[in-house]
Amino acid sequence: MFDLFSLQHHKYRRGVEFNVSTLGIKFYFLLVICLLIFLLVGCQPKDANSKTIQPQVKIVGVPSGNTLNAIAIGSQSNLNSQVRLIGIDAPDRRQRPWGEDSSQRLRELIGDKPVKLEFDLKEKDRFGRMLAYAWQDKILLNEELVKEGYALFVPRSPNHKYDLRLERAQQYARLMGKGIWNPEKPMRLTPGEFRRIYR
Repeated sequence: MFDLFSLQHHKYRRGVEFNVSTLGIKFYFLLVICLLIFLLVGCQPKDANSKTIQPQVKIVGVPSGNTLNAIAIGSQSNLNSQVRLIGIDAPDRRQRPWGEDSSQRLRELIGDKPVKLEFDLKEKDRFGRMLAYAWQDKILLNEELVKEGYALFVPRSPNHKYDLRLERAQQYARLMGKGIWNPEKPMRLTPGEFRRIYR
């Protein structure tokens, strides 16, 4: 075995000559560049598109199965808003009995515990409501409502972070005949269709 750095010159079989000290400098330069790139990439957020802010809120009202009235807890004192749950559409309150069942189930899921809101790409809808995923004790409430058959999964661009989870939850509810999917008393109109007909 020989020491590359003790050699001044080395010849390839084809007679191409190179300077070992120049090779060493280039090697270290390349190594430093690779380390810098690794550090820069490692310091980036895992998903640059996802919002990491998760304010904790107290729910003071549930107007429907997909809407919450929230007030801030602690440092988020400026938060006092109506929150629209992303990716779901609950039956209209006038769609009996599904509308009232949906809002009642959301109230039960929340109870008197605080809720964490997670935002996606678009944070407000055209009515000024905050758009969020609601979490409580590691349970995604948007998903739970769909899974239990109290709301439909409705993807809305550009907020697609949990679409796959919501779609699977809806497939489960439909397969199990839960809530609005109950074959004995199914909901005949989607919430959107109902609102268009009975404005």
